[in-house]
Amino acid sequence: MAERSLDLGALQTLLAQVHELKVACVGDLMLDRYVYGEVSRISPEAPIPVLRARRSVAMPGGVGNVARNVAALGGQARLGAVVGQDAAGAELTDLIAAEDRVEDALVRPEGAATIVKTRFVAAGQQLLRLDDEQPATAAYDDRAVFKGTKAILLSDYAKGVVDDPLIETALWAGREYGAPVIVDPKGRDFARYGAVDLIKPNASELAGATGLPVETDAEVEAALAALLASTTVKAVVVTRAGKGMTLARRDGAVVHFPGRAREVFDVSGAGDTSLAALGLALGAGATLEAAVQFAILASGVVVGKSGTAVVTPAELIEAEMSQHAALAQSKVTPLDELSDQVEAWKRQGLKVGFTNGCFDILHRGHVAYLAQARGWCDRLVVALNTDASVRRLKGEGRPVNDLDSRAAVIGGLASVDRVTAFDDPTPMALIERLRPDVLIKGADYTKDKVVGATEVESWGGVVRLADFADGYSTTKTIEKMIGDAQ
Repeated sequence: MAERSLDLGALQTLLAQVHELKVACVGDLMLDRYVYGEVSRISPEAPIPVLRARRSVAMPGGVGNVARNVAALGGQARLGAVVGQDAAGAELTDLIAAEDRVEDALVRPEGAATIVKTRFVAAGQQLLRLDDEQPATAAYDDRAVFKGTKAILLSDYAKGVVDDPLIETALWAGREYGAPVIVDPKGRDFARYGAVDLIKPNASELAGATGLPVETDAEVEAALAALLASTTVKAVVVTRAGKGMTLARRDGAVVHFPGRAREVFDVSGAGDTSLAALGLALGAGATLEAAVQFAILASGVVVGKSGTAVVTPAELIEAEMSQHAALAQSKVTPLDELSDQVEAWKRQGLKVGFTNGCFDILHRGHVAYLAQARGWCDRLVVALNTDASVRRLKGEGRPVNDLDSRAAVIGGLASVDRVTAFDDPTPMALIERLRPDVLIKGADYTKDKVVGATEVESWGGVVRLADFADGYSTTKTIEKMIGDAQ
């Protein structure tokens, strides 16, 4: 089963709900440093590129980046982790202090060393990553980090902070404060996380934990079933890069979510962004499905950025609007391609509906009409009169919106599956070519006046008359606009 993405209205509502939401972000913290430069030659000492450094930037990584993403999305992050009393730790502390809406709940035990990851980048590509780290020598045991939070995120980078006592404390806090516990796991033993609300492995981690292949949807479903059988976690969402995400619940339901087509610039930190988005959405009371859709959108935006980046609500809205426009445009289909698509739908046993009209200025009546039409079929094709055809029917000055604009708007409706155009006085040629199962016109017609009714019924189809919302029409809309302007 595949799930549709969040629409713009649902996204805006969710962003409002996560605003100022308090989230505990606990786990392995590190300093991410990026050295950017240029490569123009190979070293004479060894067959390696010579990087001429131009600039460097540093930012909190690991659970620090999860907290930054929570804050960037509008939430309030409380950051719990271990940091060393060293130069890198001091730099990390300053960076965290500079982050709006990130509260420092760090512990700084003596003898702990700060983890530093340095990436060397040229022409948008990482050449080398240098890790400076030691195993954690101190536990994180500050229960206060969880107090009053609406979601608990455990970011496990296998550096030692997310140990069994911390997991037990997080589960206690989740029950105490009614906060979902979400884990970004590492290692092969996912059972150690107990009955958390959600774990979020990537495909490689899922394969490692189960010993099963995870290339196809069916293989992923089998691996998820095995994982749920061997653990007490309540749900699992596996991230699958360009293939999207797959969600499995303990009741056996599995949902595949397609990925968003994006130009990938840098995947560093994309998992942190997903974790932050999941936590915020679930903390705000969203369904698991909506939370996964939110995470897909957020991570899809962040991979287009350089370095360990974050994403803002404005960027999510812009991305959703762009995706919506692209989806609407993809529904506009020339006749030959449309004919092939209709045949394919019929081979799948789907019932194809057809309607037509000018649809000049879209109003509430149009939306209701098309929604009702879609209820009578599995796939709905809408044929629009060309601009010249509209002028012949409605007179000079019409249409107000040209064909491309009308097609984009109609294609943007969830009730519409394909949009095409016709220039003839009637859509008869289109109807005969597509041979729809359901022919739909407005209730202002009678069946004997519907073009193509006899033909559709001759091949076993049906004719349906849809209601129009009273008081709505393009002509009345134009008359009101003219009257208001005078």
